[in-house]
Amino acid sequence: MGRRKQLAVQRRGTGARTLLGAIAASTIGVAGTVFSITIAALSLAAGQMGPRLLRNFTRDRGVQVTLGAYLGTFSYALMVLRSVRTQEEGPFTPHLALSFGILLAFACVGTLVYFVGHMANRINVDTVVDLVSYDIRAAMKATITDEAQPAPPSADFWANASTIVDARRGYLQQFDEAGLADWASEHGTAIRLLARRGDYVFPGAPVALMSVQVAEAEDAVRRATALGAARGSVGDLEYAVRQLVEVAVRALSPGINDPHTAMSVLDRLGAALCDLAGANLPSGVTLRGDEVVLVVPSATYGSLADVMFHMIRQNAAGSTAVMIRLLDVLTAVIACESDQDRRAVLLRHADLVWTDAQRDIANEGDRADVGRRHATLRRTVTHGALGAIVASIP
Repeated sequence: MGRRKQLAVQRRGTGARTLLGAIAASTIGVAGTVFSITIAALSLAAGQMGPRLLRNFTRDRGVQVTLGAYLGTFSYALMVLRSVRTQEEGPFTPHLALSFGILLAFACVGTLVYFVGHMANRINVDTVVDLVSYDIRAAMKATITDEAQPAPPSADFWANASTIVDARRGYLQQFDEAGLADWASEHGTAIRLLARRGDYVFPGAPVALMSVQVAEAEDAVRRATALGAARGSVGDLEYAVRQLVEVAVRALSPGINDPHTAMSVLDRLGAALCDLAGANLPSGVTLRGDEVVLVVPSATYGSLADVMFHMIRQNAAGSTAVMIRLLDVLTAVIACESDQDRRAVLLRHADLVWTDAQRDIANEGDRADVGRRHATLRRTVTHGALGAIVASIP
C-alpha cells in the first residue's frame, strides 16, 4: 500500500512538471509568433503609411497586453515548475498554483484569438487615419484657446536687436516659455525665438533675437530649450497634421494609387479646421505687465492650411476625384468659418486647385466638374452656404 502511494505521488509530481513544461513551451512559442505578426504589421505600415506612424503600433495596448500575457504566463510556469518536487526530492505538488497556471493557459488562448482580430483591424488604413486624426484633435485641444491673444510687436521693435546663436544641433522638442519670459523680464530685455517646436536648430546659426543685449542671454536660451535627434510631437500641432498628410501622399504615389485613402484624409483635415472655427491659435507673445518679453513663432491658420493641403494638391495632379474632394472639403470649411481672413486663406487654396486642374486634367468633362465645384465654393464665400445650395439646384 505504501509503495502504491509513493508511485501515485511520483506520478503527480511528474505530471505536474510535464504540464507546466508544456504551458511554458507553448506560451513562449506563441509569444514569438505574436512578435513576428507585430513586426510584419510594422513593416506593412512603414511601407504603405509611413515610418513615422510606427509609434501608433508600438504603443498599442492590445499588442502590449498580448505579449505581456504570454511572457507572464511563461515566467509563472517556470517559477511554479521550480517548486514541484518528486519522491526523491521530498514530494511536493502545488495544486493551487498548478490550477492557476491552467487558467492562465486558457486565458492566453483567448488572448490569441483577440490579438488576431485586433491586428487585422489595426492595419486597416481607415483605422490608422482615425488614430492620427485623434492625435490632431488632442494637439488642437491643447493648443487653441478662446481668449484674445496679444499681437506681436512690429518689425521696428527689433530694429536694434542682437542675435543669439546656439552651438547645438537638433530638433527643438521642449521649450520653457514661462522660465525664459521671467528671465527676460528680470533683465529688462525682450527675446524673439527664431525656431519653434519641431524646427531644426543649426549649429552656429541665429536662434533668437534680444532687444537689449544681455551677456547671459545665450545660456538662458540654452537652459530653456531641449533639442533632440528626432522631431517630437508634444505641443507641435503641425507635426500631427504632417503625419496624416503623409498617409495621403503615400496613397497617391504610383506604387499604391489609392485615391480613396487620400479623400478620407481630406475629410479628417476638413473636420479639424471646422473644429478650429471660432477659436484662436496662440500668437506666441508673452507679456509681463504690459511689456512684451518673449515672442515665440507659433502655428497660424495659414501655415496649418498650407501643411494640410499643399502636398496633397501637388501629388494629386491629374486626379479628378481627389481635386473635387479637396474643393468640397474647402467649401464645407468655408461654410463653418466666419472669419474673413481665414476664408481668404481657404479661397487661395481653392484657386490653386482650380489652376492645377486646368493645367493637368486633359479631359474636358472632368475639368468642367472641377470648375463647377470651384464655382460653388466661390458662391459660398459670397452668398453663404444656403445661397450656394439654392444656386446649385437645377
